[in-house]
Amino acid sequence: MKVKQLVISSAISILIIYGILIASAFYFFNSTTLRESLSDKRLYSAVWISVSAASIATLLAVIISIPAAYALSRYSFRLKPAVDIFLELPMIISPAALGALILIFFQTPLGNFIRENCMDVVYAFSGIVLAQFITVLGISTRMMKAVFDEIPVRYENIARTLGATHSQTFFKVSLPLARKGMLSAVVLTWAKAIGEFGATITVAGSMALKTETLPTAIFMKLSMADIKGTVIIILILFSISVIMLVLARLILRTKIYD
Repeated sequence: MKVKQLVISSAISILIIYGILIASAFYFFNSTTLRESLSDKRLYSAVWISVSAASIATLLAVIISIPAAYALSRYSFRLKPAVDIFLELPMIISPAALGALILIFFQTPLGNFIRENCMDVVYAFSGIVLAQFITVLGISTRMMKAVFDEIPVRYENIARTLGATHSQTFFKVSLPLARKGMLSAVVLTWAKAIGEFGATITVAGSMALKTETLPTAIFMKLSMADIKGTVIIILILFSISVIMLVLARLILRTKIYD
């Protein structure tokens, strides 16, 4: 077999593997169950909680990740290697472990003070947001850094040569050039947040109409051996994720710095 045929076959095999999994869900698809699910306020609550929590978590992550990614892309500083390592934390540590770390933190004196005077994240909506935020922050920063890495530094150097300050260069040159890549990173971060399960259920649990997200709703349906109901929620979550991924691809259809 030629190398070209081998590598193309490997790429197509990925499509086949995931395609089979998705097709297996449609085997259990039932229109009656779909109608019942669409009239279930518990499902609408899970969708709303998932979307709103993911949106807030993404916003918080982006506020931190954009300047952090720019610093990692453009500057050298003493703790840069440590920051770079910790960005990988959500990818190398189980989300459930991250959720456990959040719970452990809130058992410390500082954590107890926050719970008593600011907010309590255990079995609360704020816990969902925090769990998703912790999970996507490193990923968001990594994607944002990749965007800034693609922008030629010479554009910023030219702006400074013409008299622009560092802040003017950042806001009027760097950010506009990175806008498409950043928007795509935001979309992917949001998609990652809405699908987060391990840390969310560890911190906030799965209380119907209160802290139940779409991934936790899938877990609860499956734990009750309700395969048809599970399939409906999976397909809803899958549809949302695919729409966001297609949107990200459309954003990146042209060059990042066009």
